[in-house]
Amino acid sequence: MPEHVHTETDVVIVGAGLAGLVAAAELADAGRRVTIVDQEPETSLGGQAFWSLGGIFLVNSAEQRRLGVRDSYDLALQDWMGSAGFDRNEDTWPRRWAEAYVGWASGEKRAWLRAKGIRFFPIVGWAERGGYLATGHGNSVPRFHVTWGTGPGVLEPFVRRVRDAEHKGFVSFCFRHRVDELTLTGGTVDGVRGVILDASDVARGEASSRRIVGEFMIKAQAVIVTSGGIGANHELVRRNWPSSLGTPPKHMLSGVPEHVDGRMLAISEAAGAHVINADRMWHYVEGVRNWNPIWSRHGIRILPGPSSLWLDAFGERLPPPLFPGFDTLGTLAHLTRTGYDHSWFILTQRIIAREFALSGSEQNPDLTNRSWRQVLGRARGGHAPAPVEAFKQHGVDFIVERKLHDLVGRMNALVGEPLLDTQKVARVVIARDREIENDFTKDAQIMAIRNARRYIGDRLIRTAKPHRILDPDAGPLIAVRLSVVTKDVGRAGDRSLRPRTRGGRRAGLRPLRGRRGGRIRRRRHARLSRARGHVPRWMPLLGPCCRARGGGRRRVSSMVNDNCYHHRGTEGTENCIPLKRPARAGIKISRSSDCFLKLRLPRSAPMGRCERRTHIPRPSSQCRKVAQCNDLGVPLW
Repeated sequence: MPEHVHTETDVVIVGAGLAGLVAAAELADAGRRVTIVDQEPETSLGGQAFWSLGGIFLVNSAEQRRLGVRDSYDLALQDWMGSAGFDRNEDTWPRRWAEAYVGWASGEKRAWLRAKGIRFFPIVGWAERGGYLATGHGNSVPRFHVTWGTGPGVLEPFVRRVRDAEHKGFVSFCFRHRVDELTLTGGTVDGVRGVILDASDVARGEASSRRIVGEFMIKAQAVIVTSGGIGANHELVRRNWPSSLGTPPKHMLSGVPEHVDGRMLAISEAAGAHVINADRMWHYVEGVRNWNPIWSRHGIRILPGPSSLWLDAFGERLPPPLFPGFDTLGTLAHLTRTGYDHSWFILTQRIIAREFALSGSEQNPDLTNRSWRQVLGRARGGHAPAPVEAFKQHGVDFIVERKLHDLVGRMNALVGEPLLDTQKVARVVIARDREIENDFTKDAQIMAIRNARRYIGDRLIRTAKPHRILDPDAGPLIAVRLSVVTKDVGRAGDRSLRPRTRGGRRAGLRPLRGRRGGRIRRRRHARLSRARGHVPRWMPLLGPCCRARGGGRRRVSSMVNDNCYHHRGTEGTENCIPLKRPARAGIKISRSSDCFLKLRLPRSAPMGRCERRTHIPRPSSQCRKVAQCNDLGVPLW
């Protein structure tokens, strides 16, 4: 007889990836009992974040400022909105989430991550450069902060926190538990039901057994689904493929293991959740087959600099601004219209040595192992990083030749069709090389290369000095066949964390209660910190004074306006404390290590909801005054 398990807890989290671990850590710190269920074995703890490069979106960070990058909330939000293209009725919550997230990324996010022990590589990457107008797609400045330690480095502090909570009895793991249903009582989600899979000791990323050995059911006051995307389910990808991206490719590579199949999306929908933007996909077009695969159809994305010559299957150069690293979805839409699933990079050894990187923690051992000795090897000329050289030598998609006509001949042989004409490809390459002779040019890609080299980070390790592709001193010539690597699709939810029905109504959920009867309240721009909902001792200095909605017991608002620390009391009373004498109220003003002024509140000061919160950057080390703000929350120094 199969085993039957029935348990109860405060919160059940479906998925032991990064999102699930962060949620569990915060809930455990608040004194809640959490059960994490995952269909994979314990070796896969951390999910897909483990395989990632660990890129973090930050705005106006210390790393950016050290490199001379001037960024701001307004510029980042402009870029975000230009890339997102919110134009649907169901985009209300995605838009609000974007505004809140960019605000967090330009404020306390970096300090919050550093407090967890996360550090960043000093060179900030420039992903999705756009190339259109100012309000169009792309990042105007570099914002891609690579974690020192890559994906495992991002996971490390949260795994440690959850393991500590496990030892204290607040968190329990149920590996090899596959959820097949969200249980409902009176229209309210109150738990999960599923099957127990056979124990497995496969390595991380490898396919595990699906043999069923039992059943389980867990009842909880709240259910959080953090199950990941659909990247390994190519059938589901094609079913949701948007018409704006043309015909879905017949052949695609997988950037994620086989268990990332999106099955929890349908299960959540069956319980009343409303999934929106399923057709808003993000797949990479610079994929190559992994010569040493871990899962089936294992693809690795190339993170290219701007110098490689990008040709479609027929040898036509891609139009501007579809250059390497500029507009992923625009390039995907263009390539699908050619009728073929592949495209080509043509480059030189000098370009691959300086500009090629591979996405993934396992492809960047220097960053993953936190080895400065290995990192310094990237700056040396001549040879590409060891993982890139391994792909060049062993990868089926890489071709190396000294002469262009030999290179084109092997390119045709690799695809099995004579799609490329040698003379046509030669004309494209020679025309591009002629534009290198002058410091000024009409070639948009050459202009983009020179613009990139004005940024010190690109000039040091990411962009080769402009040179002719047919220059024998820069050779040999290299061709790389590129395929589509599946990644992810859009999701929906709202800040209440409750699923929405197709009619737009929120599905009912009971308030989460602790053992002492206290409630966890979802606060905008805030996070759970201590068991009773108190904020940390160090609280960011807030912008213009705003009134909290509601009142009553345990709904307290703390904020700062132009001249005072504003406190709304538990009975609706208001008190303004002048900032000129903060010590009398037990409040201290301090400068933090990340160049932000912060307000130190009494340890017992609680926090309610607030319309807006603004970090005020310190303009120089000589500053000794608290900033005043105008009506838009902009500091007036």
